[in-house]
Amino acid sequence: MAAATPGGGGVTGGRYGSDMAAHLSGPNGLVPVHIAVHDPSEMEEPDPQAADYARQRFAASARYAGIRWSEHGVEPRWLDQDTSTCAAAINPSHFSGRGADEFDRFLSGAASRREPALIIATMGNVDDDNNGVRSVFGRPGGRVDFRHFTGSIAGKRLLAGAEVSLAPDLDAADRDLGLRLRNRPANAPWWAMAVQPTAMEGPRGTTVHTPEGELVPILVDSLGEPVVARWTSGDGQQIWYVIPDGVDWNTVVDWLVQRALPEHVPAALRRVRSRHSVDPDLETPAEKQARGALEEMERRYREEKTRLQADLEQARQEAEPVRSGLLYGSGAELVDAVAVVLRAAGFTVTDLDAELGTQSADLLAELDGSACLVEVKAASGAAGEKLVSYLQRHLETWPQLRPGQPVTCAALIVNHQHRLYPAERPAEVYQRKGFVDAIPFPVLATTTLFAWWCAQDWPAVRAAVLGRSQSGEPGSPSTGGSEPQGRRRRRWFLSGGDGTT
Repeated sequence: MAAATPGGGGVTGGRYGSDMAAHLSGPNGLVPVHIAVHDPSEMEEPDPQAADYARQRFAASARYAGIRWSEHGVEPRWLDQDTSTCAAAINPSHFSGRGADEFDRFLSGAASRREPALIIATMGNVDDDNNGVRSVFGRPGGRVDFRHFTGSIAGKRLLAGAEVSLAPDLDAADRDLGLRLRNRPANAPWWAMAVQPTAMEGPRGTTVHTPEGELVPILVDSLGEPVVARWTSGDGQQIWYVIPDGVDWNTVVDWLVQRALPEHVPAALRRVRSRHSVDPDLETPAEKQARGALEEMERRYREEKTRLQADLEQARQEAEPVRSGLLYGSGAELVDAVAVVLRAAGFTVTDLDAELGTQSADLLAELDGSACLVEVKAASGAAGEKLVSYLQRHLETWPQLRPGQPVTCAALIVNHQHRLYPAERPAEVYQRKGFVDAIPFPVLATTTLFAWWCAQDWPAVRAAVLGRSQSGEPGSPSTGGSEPQGRRRRRWFLSGGDGTT
């Protein structure tokens, strides 16, 4: 078998001869990419009785059958085709007769051009959960081996519903890949990844190969473990993008040409005169102007997005304690959230628990000469009617605790049914009409208080807490249907029955 000269010229015969001759005719605008399967268009579906190997080989090729290669500017190089001029490789193989030779020629070609070998590899097998077999050692995993088994990236399949997010400080190419893959279907599988050494048994014992390089997370799970990552070898000669199985390959191939190659192997696009890459030195003034305007727009967009994300994060940090406290909190967390809302509505709020302990209500809210005792309670289920008696008792004992500071009103604020989503909770804390009619003060649901806080409807908060209509007349906007009898009871209770407060 004749061999090629080291410079790449003079290929004579052999396995790669006809392929090289076809590709030396000149640039065709398509960047060559190696895929370690047979050409799907030439594969015939095997008979159901065919050997497992034949069915597996057909299935491996079929994964790439729907890719619109030419549309993306790519010329696929399959098994038994030359790969020395390829700009990238997709799932290259380490095994002899199944792609090892093609992988080696791809690596040698990249090294001869002093370019990094750009590799895309998939982690795991999306069909592992469909084979009906369960291992006592846990869920199925995956592994991506580096060439000559000098190390690997191991994967642990995550449970269904795992949440993933972009890792911080990504470059443009990695961020774009992360955004594309983050938009996969909700039931798509993910694998948490980690670099691992490889142990090889030999005549002299076990040799452990620890890969030298850096694993950069692109997408991470809720524990911060990478589920999409870029690994760069220590010498910079290999760049591996490890992505989960079950991706839309048209999306990945488009990213490869539009983002990855311009970032890592830009000369590959220039060599084939790809329509996706024009040397800036050869651009017309109109092209330069348009490209510059586009880059400036993207720069402004990134800056504006960063600013808005910071604003959103700050707003969430300010809102979350109140939102969480009002809707799901109890104890001090709930009391603090209610106090924030009352202060925002204009009340001067005193923490009575801090001053008097449990002898009195939780808060004293004062506004325009009115002084209101506020009791704050939480109930995981339906609120018990006895909560009303707590505030009644505090009203009775208040004159002994603060004889020189009379109160003019009271309000009970309850976070009821807080195990339910807020929209699923009853709007009113109490529904039994006879009981509601007898309550001598407003009873407010924290879901209602939260809605007013979000809308910054401070008049509604003031009116509800003080037991007045928003016009300032006596009323009961929040007791859930109190009738005039309830209002008469409220006035009688606060007067103590003898006209004193």
